Amino acid sequence: MRILDVVVAFALVLAVGFAAEWMLRKDVFAGPATVVDGDTLSLDGRRIRLLGMDAPELAQTCVRDGASWPCGATARFALAEMVQRGDVFCTASGEDAYGRALARCTVGGVDIAEALVRQGLAVAYGRHGYTAAEAEARAAGRGMWAGRFERPQDFRAAHPRSD
Repeated sequence: MRILDVVVAFALVLAVGFAAEWMLRKDVFAGPATVVDGDTLSLDGRRIRLLGMDAPELAQTCVRDGASWPCGATARFALAEMVQRGDVFCTASGEDAYGRALARCTVGGVDIAEALVRQGLAVAYGRHGYTAAEAEARAAGRGMWAGRFERPQDFRAAHPRSD
């Protein structure tokens, strides 16, 4: 009877372990990436939205020293420079409303979203946001924090997509 109890207990532990693994499973993507905009990559045949940050839209401008500057295009350029450093590694944990994988991504060991927020080229977004990096950029007056800007989510609400 004791051996049967041990076998049953072991089987239960294995079943719980497999269930936990299945529930916590995340998709992993790795390789060279291309840039769609300031917070979206194309990697391994999938569109990936960087989790925890929100970059200005491509057409969005910001104001610094009384002059308009293309903060959306600048964010895209900064992201493109980062992904050119080597293979990008992303761990996805869901999808957004557009079917893009929501993921944390690194290149050369650097968290891409955190770096963009720290440069002031994106803002922390959602419960997974990079609030400390945003506070640092704001205090230093980097990127968008050097002047005035409309938060990307507010810009999107005022300029809905037509597709």
